[in-house]
Amino acid sequence: MQTRRPWLRRASVTAVSAAALVAMAAPADATTAAQTSMTATAAAAVDYGTWQKDCQAVMDQALPYLKQRIAAAKPGEKQAIVFDIDNTTLETDFGFSYPQPANKPVLEAARYAQERGVALFFVTARPDIIASFTQYNLKQAGYQVSGLYVRNFIDLFKNVAEYKTAQRVDVERKGYTIIANIGNSSTDLSGGHAEKTYKLPDYDGQLS
Repeated sequence: MQTRRPWLRRASVTAVSAAALVAMAAPADATTAAQTSMTATAAAAVDYGTWQKDCQAVMDQALPYLKQRIAAAKPGEKQAIVFDIDNTTLETDFGFSYPQPANKPVLEAARYAQERGVALFFVTARPDIIASFTQYNLKQAGYQVSGLYVRNFIDLFKNVAEYKTAQRVDVERKGYTIIANIGNSSTDLSGGHAEKTYKLPDYDGQLS
């Protein structure tokens, strides 16, 4: 059984990811170690097999809709799907490797869509310092990246839900119809600007 690595919940995981991708294994300081220990007990309840089963259940609902909606595209319509990254498109909290592997149920749906001309946009709370690492990782995992939105310095002080909504608005301004928005947190999905939303499990915030 593979158990998720006990990171520090969603707000701090982006910082952990940045340090890991830039420094590739920087040691944790005493404060980080203590904070990680506090979440380890709750996090241990989430195992990889359960997470994959639960993700598959969500995508088993999403994929039939996507097939129908893609087939029903209007002439000239530019369709898009917006994805979160951490524990949505990539397996962020289950061990560590770089490139991080794709979340298989999500990749299956993404491949179906991209093979039929649907644009894939990725909206993440990760900081822009790791944008190039993130884009490379997504491509290596099998995603065709039509656009990647990461947070710049000013965005770091904004409400995450509002920041992500604004990025979907920007996708629409480019002329796309967002047929689905897929993420594992309410901040990924709130605010509208998508025809359908699909929430993957985060187990009450245990996953980033």
